[in-house]
Amino acid sequence: MTVRPLAIVTGGKRRLGAEIAAKLAAAGYALALVSHMDTPPEAALAEALKANASEWHPFTFDLSAGDPAKLMDMIAAHFGRTADLLVNNAAMFGQDDWQTMTLETLEAHFRLNLFAPLLLAKAVVDAAGADVRPAIVNILDQRVVNPHRDQISYTLSKQALAASVRSMAASFAGRARYNGVAPGLVISTDDYSEEQEVRLADMMPLGALPSPSAVADAVVYLAKAQDVTGQIIFVDGGAHLKSFDRDFMHL
Repeated sequence: MTVRPLAIVTGGKRRLGAEIAAKLAAAGYALALVSHMDTPPEAALAEALKANASEWHPFTFDLSAGDPAKLMDMIAAHFGRTADLLVNNAAMFGQDDWQTMTLETLEAHFRLNLFAPLLLAKAVVDAAGADVRPAIVNILDQRVVNPHRDQISYTLSKQALAASVRSMAASFAGRARYNGVAPGLVISTDDYSEEQEVRLADMMPLGALPSPSAVADAVVYLAKAQDVTGQIIFVDGGAHLKSFDRDFMHL
């Protein structure tokens, strides 16, 4: 019996994380889906897991406060092996600006959006040992290139995570491959109207908003690209080539 490679996806049961997990399931990965709440996977992901006869298990874990090494122990105990891939997708997205930014907003965003991914990556590489070279893929944001004035704590934390791509790729060297994917507006919320999405699509250099599926494709590529490290792939319809005064929801 062939043992499937094991992928950990944080925030992997809903929205973009669910799309990534579904693509990884189709690519033949076993899945450790980590979330801070004990909820079932979204319907489309549940169907993909069933269709691919995926080996998977949910893990409820507070990434902002828990010890990542304990999470690795839980995953290894369940699957009987270490992870081949870590996708750092879970994130906090607050609405502060410079006037409402506080120590608390900064600390909360940096704990989940930067510290947790870094410490999870360290834990995965530590657990893998010297004979296995896992892949780490961080989900970033196209705004890291041309930031605007909204969601400042979130933006700063994602900029720091983006900066870690080159630093950690160099630090891990041959022990791990460390990359990032920077999406644009791929899954809108109730804050957006259909008319607004059409208008935003027209603002993109490619004339269209990116799809969640395209972001997941980029993750799968980096998971398998054995000669690639220290790279960020922007999947954003070209949004990072332009500068926007406000977040998309305000345009």
